Amino acid sequence: MISITDPIQPAIAHTKRILFEPFSARKWFVLGFAAFLAQLGGGSYSFNGNPFDGYSSGAGPDFSPVTTWISEHLPLVIALGAVLFILILAITVLFQWLSSRGQFMFLDGVVRDRAEIVEPWTRFQQLGNQLFRFRLWLLLAMLALLLVCGGLGVLIALPDIHAHTFGGSALTALLGAGGFLLLGILLIACVTLLLHDFVVPIMYRRQLDTLDAWVVLRREILPGNGWQFVGFYLMKLLLWIPATLLILLGCCLTCCVAVLPYLSSVVFLPLFVFFRCYSLGFLEQFGEGWRIIQMPEPQV
Repeated sequence: MISITDPIQPAIAHTKRILFEPFSARKWFVLGFAAFLAQLGGGSYSFNGNPFDGYSSGAGPDFSPVTTWISEHLPLVIALGAVLFILILAITVLFQWLSSRGQFMFLDGVVRDRAEIVEPWTRFQQLGNQLFRFRLWLLLAMLALLLVCGGLGVLIALPDIHAHTFGGSALTALLGAGGFLLLGILLIACVTLLLHDFVVPIMYRRQLDTLDAWVVLRREILPGNGWQFVGFYLMKLLLWIPATLLILLGCCLTCCVAVLPYLSSVVFLPLFVFFRCYSLGFLEQFGEGWRIIQMPEPQV
């Protein structure tokens, strides 16, 4: 039987062994850097903004000078927008490339209970580049989805846009294009989750490229176990609730210093190691060949 709860206790034990037996500040900072690389481009913990920013006691601001300036300098605005878009896209692609290599580095550090940067960075060049190419296609698919849904929504809502009203066309555009966009985002999110939790370990274990690892997942692991994977992600969601509370507590106790880039990966390293061990523990239930975490030799 494939259990979603049995891997929890071993994941806690592995996390304790890796990070606290014995405690090493060097290991925390080095392994934390690998975790930081692995998370680039995948979101981070940040708390900003003022909940009262939208409050105004008087009349709204007058944007007419801004709109007038934009209309008078439209080519310049378009050019600046295009440059900004290309810059953001370039930074996103760079983060994806670094993160793809970093995922294997962090996985290797957890599996082998060691903290190294230079050697695994070189060793995982090929696997990291293969993962990066697949994630780049996912990014392009996301951009295409946004463009198609946005264009479709505008096309459907065009009569109401010209009439400056919110009528049947606008509602149809919202429900149709918005629903298609939501389904596409859910599909890409599922692919991304499976990629991180299982495809990357399969690539690491069998030294396969990304597409071959997907084939292994589909043929050897997923058949007959679909609901177990649903349960795995529901359990993971539940486990992230106390983890998020710990992150909020750490943020409060350190005046938000603990959520700064890289430092957050070091301070909350036990959480990242635990969740990496949890997915590996779930995977190893599918057979001895999937036992990836290396246990230390018993002391004589």
